[in-house]
Amino acid sequence: MTELTPREIVQELDKYIIGQAAAKRAVAVALRNRYRRKRLPAEMAREVIPKNILMIGPTGVGKTEIARRLARLARAPFLKVEATKFTEVGYVGRDVDSIVRDLAEVAYQLVMQEKTEAVAERALARAEERIAELLRVSPYDVRSGRYDDHLVEVEVAEEAQLPFMGMMGAEQMQGLTDMLSSFLPKRRVRRRMKVREAREVLKAQEAEMMIDKEEVTQEAVRRAQEDGIVFIDEIDKIAGSDKIQGPDVSGEGVQRDLLPIVEGTVVNTRLGPVSTEHVLFIGAGAFHVAKPSDLIPELQGRFPIRVELTELTAEDFARILTSTENSLIRQYTALLGTDGIELEFTPEAIRAIADYAYRANRELEDIGARRLHTVLERVLEEISFQTDLGRVTITKEYVEERLSPVMGSEDLSRYIL
Repeated sequence: MTELTPREIVQELDKYIIGQAAAKRAVAVALRNRYRRKRLPAEMAREVIPKNILMIGPTGVGKTEIARRLARLARAPFLKVEATKFTEVGYVGRDVDSIVRDLAEVAYQLVMQEKTEAVAERALARAEERIAELLRVSPYDVRSGRYDDHLVEVEVAEEAQLPFMGMMGAEQMQGLTDMLSSFLPKRRVRRRMKVREAREVLKAQEAEMMIDKEEVTQEAVRRAQEDGIVFIDEIDKIAGSDKIQGPDVSGEGVQRDLLPIVEGTVVNTRLGPVSTEHVLFIGAGAFHVAKPSDLIPELQGRFPIRVELTELTAEDFARILTSTENSLIRQYTALLGTDGIELEFTPEAIRAIADYAYRANRELEDIGARRLHTVLERVLEEISFQTDLGRVTITKEYVEERLSPVMGSEDLSRYIL
């Protein structure tokens, strides 16, 4: 996927996100530039830094989804954080260095998943051989599923528990566990379980023994540094200390703490030192109150590419319902199909749902495409409660019957939609 042209990247994003052409073009160029940089001589490649992107637009128009789909397309480590969750250095709360530690952990899990998939067949074969030895039958018999309900006793590992962990907060406890996981011994215990469960446990054990952890660590660090994408949401909420909403003491203080991370620094993680010099940062915010110019000048300079995402129209909603991969209409049709309900929407019904969602956003609070979930859930509430209804056609009249009473009452619409 790294050899996709910007035009092909946009075409892939079009499968999942409607509209927002400017934002798609910006991220497509950013991804292609990574591929271009890797083809440069090493000395020049070190000097080429990513052009970070600032997305400006209301909630629910596709900012996060564009970044997430881009990361999946590139099989790159992706981390989403909210700027308001961080505190200035010296105060209680999350520090910005945790962004890099979390990104490294995401990269490690991504590489481990790939390595595990690569050895899955060999690991499964070896697991079935071990079960066959315990049952004193052939591996073929185990593979056939004939003994799935038989009990076997296998050895499993349990994480060691620190005696003082109960006095710590969840986030602190997780951080300490991650840091010490490589050093704490794992307690081995024997458990009786069914063969079908033992097969998965032993498969995971075999896969772990086949994977070189040092190689995974090195590759994870490389991926985090070279391919990592960090999406910083609600960055507009820290654009001025008088506007800050969250645990932070100073929005400007958080900006200054973010600056070295975005500019390029080295942070110590459990995998070793990780540099952020070539990590792609995508900032996003509605900027209803604050403006991009309210960010400190140094941080503004680190987001040279700025794109504005537009509000979604009723036409956009109709296309989101039908034209995207795994659209909501397809999801509901497939879900209810498992209960013997053959769901069909007329074009007029789809347009009516889109119009009601657009109207709800206008009259209530604009939450973008997320409004479609609540509107469609309301439309299908009675049908979802049934099973084996056979063929059901959703018409414009049925949509109006379900939604008109709600939209006619301001109190009802505010609480239901």
